[in-house]
Formats: sequence, structure tokens, C-alpha cells
Amino acid sequence: MLDLRPHFSLSLGAAPERLHFAAHSHHPRPDVTRAAHLAAWEDAARLLDAKWGHVLGPVWQAAQGHVARHCRLPDPATIVFAPNTQEFVVRILSALPAHRSPRILTTDGEFHSFARQVARLEEDGLAAVTRIPSEPARDCIPRLAEAARQGFDLIWASEVFFTSGAALTDLPALAEAAGEAALVIDGYHAFLARPVDLAGIADRAFYLAGGYKYAMAGEGACFLHCPPGWLPRPRSTGWYAGFGALAEGDAGIPYATDGWRFMGSTFDASGLYRLNAVMDWLGGLGIDAAAIHAHAHALQSRFLAGLPRAGLDPTQLVVSPDDPARGNFLAFDLEDAEAWQARLAAAGIVTDRRGRRLRFGFGLYQTGGEVDRLLDRLQTLP
Repeated sequence: MLDLRPHFSLSLGAAPERLHFAAHSHHPRPDVTRAAHLAAWEDAARLLDAKWGHVLGPVWQAAQGHVARHCRLPDPATIVFAPNTQEFVVRILSALPAHRSPRILTTDGEFHSFARQVARLEEDGLAAVTRIPSEPARDCIPRLAEAARQGFDLIWASEVFFTSGAALTDLPALAEAAGEAALVIDGYHAFLARPVDLAGIADRAFYLAGGYKYAMAGEGACFLHCPPGWLPRPRSTGWYAGFGALAEGDAGIPYATDGWRFMGSTFDASGLYRLNAVMDWLGGLGIDAAAIHAHAHALQSRFLAGLPRAGLDPTQLVVSPDDPARGNFLAFDLEDAEAWQARLAAAGIVTDRRGRRLRFGFGLYQTGGEVDRLLDRLQTLP
């Protein structure tokens, strides 16, 4: 089992008695991100007006390369960045048909940035939304594929569901069934939590994720892979989206043909500096998503082995610990989840909750020792 705690000394040292088991919600940043954050400030001071040539040149390209490598994408130019995934949600929706309510197929387990937005459009009759159950996850893609035969403009599904940790493992089958619909995979709980391989669907599916959770970069470093030719002219568009447009001198509003067609406008670049620092740090240690996933699952196994003495019932897990199709957190379905979370917080244990789902997350900043401390502390809860 890895021991990378010295690389997280600033986050862990800020509250040594805190037991943080919410890596899936707010991952501590490794120490290398502090120097990267300062480098963004120093570059801005040093370069002034020339800063953007540096940010949109080598900094941006390095980040594209890191994401492409970890997602097995053939062309880094298909990747675009934004401060949050909500910007991408809005731009994707703005590219759908305007002469009628666009038809959207999705699940009932999507994150709020998408689920709330489409529900609001649906409320005003601006979108026709079909939702299929996300659980049980093993049958989700067959259900989506069957529903897709009705014909849709957009299909949106998570690779790992944020409410359960269950993973969809046959994305090529969903891409094949999508027909003429634009297909978007929300990979936020998959990217650097488990291996992601988009090579077979890179020309067919959009993929979005970000650095706030498992990529450990903090806020402001979300990305979207944009398959060539799909949704070429989003109506919600920033002025950067015209950079590199081949028809810049033609009439009308030009768009780049690569991922830049989904660009916005001026943004805080520090997130990209931090993302690059984390990726370089992981690369130097020889750690990839598979290693992170294996480490998290080893911690989970240690935690589950001690549960009989800790008061939590493993039969209340939403996804069986024997199921390999899962992410890096464990979700318990509990009627008293709110009370459980409050008791844990009072004992200095950080978890998070989605409704009746109490979630424990595991990451690189933990070792078996933290799990043992967690189990010991659980036994003393009132």
C-alpha cells in the first residue's frame, strides 16, 4: 500500500486530528499545487500582457497532453478547459435544435450541474427529457440503448454515478446505440479514480470531468473532450471560440473546428497550473489511474473488514464490495444518514451525504493507519 502522506503535508498538517474520508467530494491538494498556484501569480506579474500567450500556449498544451494521456485520447486538440462543468453543460445544450424542444435521454442519477439545468428547461417546455433508472447500474446501459431507439438529440450519462459509486463499463455499446444523438459521458467520478479508455469512442462521445476531486488540482480546471464534427456551433459561445477558425475572414461568426469551439472567455488560469503540477508529480512517481484505483480499493477492503466492530452494516452498501464496476467511494443507504453524518462530524470524521446515501471516500493521501483510526473512532461514537 502506498504512503504518500508526506506529499500532502500542508493539507494534512492543517488539522492533524481530522480524519478526512471524502476524497470523492473535496480531495486534499498535494503540496506541489502550492508552488504551482504561486507560479501562476508570478507569471502574471512577469509577463503582464504577454501572459495569455504563455497560458494558452505551453500551459494549456501541457494540460491537454496530460488529460489525453490519462483518457487514451488520440488528439489532445479535442480537449478544452473551463472553470466548471456548468459552462460545458450550457454550451452543449445551446448547440441542440432551436426550432423545437430538443429530445434528451438521460438517467435519474446525474449530477446537479446537468440534472438541475435540464429540469429547469423542461419546466418551461424548452426540453423533452426522458429519464431511465440508474440503478441497478449493471442494467443501465442496456436500458439506455433500448430507449435510444426512440430517437434523441442528446444522450447524457455518468461513467460513475455520484449517488452510488457504480460504474458503467460498456460505453462503446452506448455509443453504438446512440444513433444520431450527441452523446455526453460525465466522467467526473471516473477521471483518475479508475482507468478511463476513450480510444474506441473518441470520435463519437463528448467526455467531461475536472480537477477538483480525484485529479487533486482544486477548482477551476474542468475539461471537455469534443469529438470532431459533433455540435460544431454552440450558441452559448465566448470570444475565444473563434481562435484558430479556418474561415475567420468569411461572413458570419467563425468557430474553431477542434475543442476550442466550446471555449468561453477570460478565466483564472491558476487551476491549469495546479493540474499540470499534479500530473507531473504523479508521472514522476509512476502513478496512474490504475494505481490510484487499486490503492483506494485496498483501503476500502481494510475498512470493510473492520466494519463488524464499527456499527455500520455492509449489507446497506448500494454497490457490493465484490463488484469491480465501482469507483473510489462507498455509499451506504441509511434511513438515518443525516444523523450518522452529524455524529461522524462531531467525532472529527469528514464524510458526505446525498439524501439517504452516506459516502466514505478513499484516496492517495490515506494509508491503512487512517482507516484503522477511523474504525477505532467509529467504535466510540455515541
